[in-house]
Amino acid sequence: MSDAEPQALPGTEDTENEALPMMAPGVRRTVWLLAGLMPFLSILWGLQVAPEMGIALFKEQYLAIILGLSLGAIFLTKPFARGKRGPLPWYDGALALLSIGTLFFIAYDYQRFQLDFPYQTVEMLVIGGLVFALVMEALRRATGWVLFTIVLLFMGYALVGHLVPAPLTGRSNTLAELMPYLAFDTNAALGTPMSVAAVIVILFIFFGRLLVNSGCGEFFIDLATAGMGRRRGGSAKVSVMASALFGSISGSAISNVATTGVITIPLMRRSGYTNTQAGAIETIASTGGQLMPPIMGAAAFLMAEFLEIPYAEVVLAALIPAVFYYFAVFVQVDLIAARGNIKVIEKDLPKVSAVLKAGWHFLIPFAVLLFALFYLNAEAEIAALYAAIAIIGGGLLKSYNGRKLRPGQVVSAFSEAGLAMLELIIIVAAAGIVIGILNITSGGFALTLFLVQMGGSNLALLLAISAGVCILLGMGMPTSGVYVLLAALVAPALIETGIDRLAAHMFILYFGMMSMITPPIALAAFAAATISGAKPMQTGFESMKLGWVAYIVPILFVLSPSLIMNGETGDIVFNTATAVAGVYVVSVAVVGYFARPLPAALRTVLVVAGLAAMMPQSVHALGTVISLAGIGVALLILGRERLIGRSAATPAAENGL
Repeated sequence: MSDAEPQALPGTEDTENEALPMMAPGVRRTVWLLAGLMPFLSILWGLQVAPEMGIALFKEQYLAIILGLSLGAIFLTKPFARGKRGPLPWYDGALALLSIGTLFFIAYDYQRFQLDFPYQTVEMLVIGGLVFALVMEALRRATGWVLFTIVLLFMGYALVGHLVPAPLTGRSNTLAELMPYLAFDTNAALGTPMSVAAVIVILFIFFGRLLVNSGCGEFFIDLATAGMGRRRGGSAKVSVMASALFGSISGSAISNVATTGVITIPLMRRSGYTNTQAGAIETIASTGGQLMPPIMGAAAFLMAEFLEIPYAEVVLAALIPAVFYYFAVFVQVDLIAARGNIKVIEKDLPKVSAVLKAGWHFLIPFAVLLFALFYLNAEAEIAALYAAIAIIGGGLLKSYNGRKLRPGQVVSAFSEAGLAMLELIIIVAAAGIVIGILNITSGGFALTLFLVQMGGSNLALLLAISAGVCILLGMGMPTSGVYVLLAALVAPALIETGIDRLAAHMFILYFGMMSMITPPIALAAFAAATISGAKPMQTGFESMKLGWVAYIVPILFVLSPSLIMNGETGDIVFNTATAVAGVYVVSVAVVGYFARPLPAALRTVLVVAGLAAMMPQSVHALGTVISLAGIGVALLILGRERLIGRSAATPAAENGL
C-alpha cells in the first residue's frame, strides 16, 4: 500500500472505509472528527452539561454548531459535480472552513446578534446571505436539484409574493429583511426541525449504530428466521419480520434494504420467489419500518414536537395502521408462496429459544427505552441515551455468535451516526428556511387556502391532491426530512378542512414515505433491485402492488380517527376488526390466489367486498351494514373456493399463516 492511500483510524477500519469515499488520510480524519463531534455534543446538550457548569447557552447556539459541523463535512465528502471524489479541490476545503467559521461565529456571538436583529445590520445581512448560500449548495450536493429548486422557488416567492395572484398572494420582502431572518430567527434554519434532528434524532441514530455494531442486526435476522423459517414462504416472512424490526431503528428505508436485503433477498430467490418479487418484498418490509412503533425511524419524535403532544400518543396512533400494513404484506407473501408452491427454507433452522438465549441482552436496551419513555416520562433524548448505555454495557460484556461490541466500535459509532445525519441536517435546515419564508410572507395561510379551494367541498379531491403532493415532494428524500417539509406545506390544509390534527400528520407521513416505493424515483425499490438483479422499475411497480394498503389506510384513518386510537372503545374495536378482514380479502384479490387461482371477475368482486368491509362505520349512515355485507360476501366466495380447492391441496398449502 502506498503512502498516498488512505489509512483507517485504529479500531474503525471497516466502518470508516464503508462510510467515507476514498480520500486523503488527513481529509478523512477531519470528516471523521467533524461527524463524531455531532452526537458527542448532542449528548452533552441532553445532559445539560453547560448549565451545570454555570454556562448560559441558547439552544440556537448549539444548533448553529451542529449545522456548521454538518456543512463542513458535506463539503469535504460531496464533490461539486456528481461522480467519484478525487483529490480535495481547494474550493471545497475553503467552503468547509467558511461554513464552520461562519456558524461557529454565530454561536459565539448569538446573544449580540439577537440584540442587533431589529436593526438589520450589514453584518447580519452578509452573514445571513453566507448561511443561505452555504446551506443551498450543501443541499444541492447532498440531495440533488429537486429540493434545491423547491427552496429557490420559495425564496423567489418571498421576494415577489405580492405579485402572485390570489389566493397565493403573499407579503413581499427585501433581501435585507430575509437573510438575517432566515439565518438567525428561531422560526427558520435554526428552528423546530433542526432542533428535533440535532437534539433527539441524532441520539437515536447513535443508538441504532451501536445496535448494528454489537450484532443486533444479525440477532433480528436469526430471530425472524427461527420464528418464520419453518412456515410456508418462510424466506419472505423472515425478510418482512427482520426488516420491520430493523427498520424501526435504522431511520432510513434505503439503509434498511442494504443491511437486511443482502441476506434476505438471496434467501428468497433460492426459495423460489422471482427476482422482482424478492426485491419488492424487501422494499415493502424495509420501508414499513418507518411506521413501526416505538421509534418509527425517528418520525414519531418530529410529529410529537410539531403537534405538541406526548410521544406516547403518536406511538399509539401508529400502532393499528402498522398492524394493517404488515398483516397485508404477510398475507400476500404467504399466498404467493402457496400459488408458486414455494417450499420452506431447506436448512437447519435455529429455535427461537436458542436465539433468545444467545441474544437476550439485545432486548434490554429496548426495555430500557420503553421504560424511560412511558414510565419515567423522560425526554426522548434522555431515553435514547439510557438505551445506548444499556447496549454498550451488554454488548461489551456479552457476545452474540462470537461477535462482541469492541471499544473501538463504540468510538466509531459516534462518527457513523454523525455521517448518517449529514443529509438530514441539511434537509431540515432547508425545511426550516421554507417554514421561515411561509411565516414571514404569510404564505403558509395562502397555501392552505389554495389547497382547500382546489379541493373545494370535495374531501376526496383534497386528499387525492394532498397525497400526490406528498409523493412528489418526497421523492429522493429520507422519511424524516420529507415529513418536516410536508408538515409545513400540506398538513395545515388538511387540518383547516376539519380533519383530526394527528390524522392529518399521519396521512402526510404515510404518503411521504410511499415516495420510496413509487416510481419513477422509488429509491428503496431501486436499492433492492440492485441486490436482486431485477429491473428497477418493475421492482418499483411490484412494490406498489404489495404495498397497496399504505395507499388506502391513511384515507381510512382520516375518515375515522378511531383507527388511530382516537374515539370510543367500541368504535375502535369494530372498525379495526372489520378493517383487518377487509385487508385480508383485498390482499387475496391482489395476489389472485386462494386454495386455487382466482379468475379476474372474482378478484374484482373481492376487491369491492374488501373495500366495503374496510369502510369505517362513521363514514355513512349505513356504514356498519356495508362493512358487514362486504365481509359476508367475501366469506361466501372464499368459503366456496376453499371447498373447491381442498381436493387439489398440495404440500405447499400447509404451514400457512
